[in-house]
Amino acid sequence: MTLWVAVVLFGACFAGVAWYFCAGVKVKAGWQNGESPLARWLDQRRRDKFNAQLPEALATMSNALRAGFSISQAFDSVVAQGEKPMCEEFAILQQQLRIGMSFEDALESMSGRVGSDDLTLVTTAILISRKTGGNVTEIFDKISNTIRGRMRIERKVRSMTAQGRLQGIVVSLMPLFLGIVMTAIKPRLMLSFFCSLAGVGSIVAVVVLIAVGWLVIRKIVRIDV
Repeated sequence: MTLWVAVVLFGACFAGVAWYFCAGVKVKAGWQNGESPLARWLDQRRRDKFNAQLPEALATMSNALRAGFSISQAFDSVVAQGEKPMCEEFAILQQQLRIGMSFEDALESMSGRVGSDDLTLVTTAILISRKTGGNVTEIFDKISNTIRGRMRIERKVRSMTAQGRLQGIVVSLMPLFLGIVMTAIKPRLMLSFFCSLAGVGSIVAVVVLIAVGWLVIRKIVRIDV
């Protein structure tokens, strides 16, 4: 009876954790929107990919403008030559322009949908240049060079903090690995440990300490550029 209670409690805990991490994932306009950790991770992963493709998209638009194309035709060149998710977002932008949305509202809609600070900078530069008549191609080139420089610094920081992240992963997985090995070697002894109150309390304490330690390590190695 005690074994079944332990199994039920473990299953309920696992289901709760899975629901917390996976719930709230919704697809909207090609982006992952939700409040769960999985949704935020998918959102950030797609945003990082978008930011990595943005300098190349800016170079494509700059070349199109130098060739005498309009800004709308420059967007078309990004849709035709770009990769996902860049081409998807600019395709949505073009669709919004075709159905009658104003140029400013369409740009602000894409900026809010993507949630990228780099794209917000590009959007602001385009809107200001349309009002003041600035040289958009030079603005695109400067923003592209700025983004590339920041990405180089981020890659260097990530390589320098790789050892700390790896140590955090190894230390976090070590108790789980030891528990599996000990269960395989002494199943009866470990089963009685899992079913006892002291065992359950020890497992909970270990999980909490690992979570706290992982958060501290993540705070140390995560450097915003």
